[in-house]
Amino acid sequence: MLQNENHRLRNASMRSRLRTYVKKVLKAVHAGNQEEARVALHAAESVIDKTAGKGIVHPNAAARTKSRLSARVKAMGSVAAH
Repeated sequence: MLQNENHRLRNASMRSRLRTYVKKVLKAVHAGNQEEARVALHAAESVIDKTAGKGIVHPNAAARTKSRLSARVKAMGSVAAH
């Protein structure tokens, strides 16, 4: 099997995993479950960093995704406090 085929399959798998973890955070945010959202965010940040480190997504795209997810989870805290 060609090397690029192996890389393509690995990259597709990691990209899919990344999207799944991002969706878990968004699902918890929409459900209003702050604790679940925080746990999901922690797991998602790890996956995002790993995909950026392997060059599957651009580092700036990874940082932007983490920032946006973190802002959504943090906004839940201020809404829950009021």
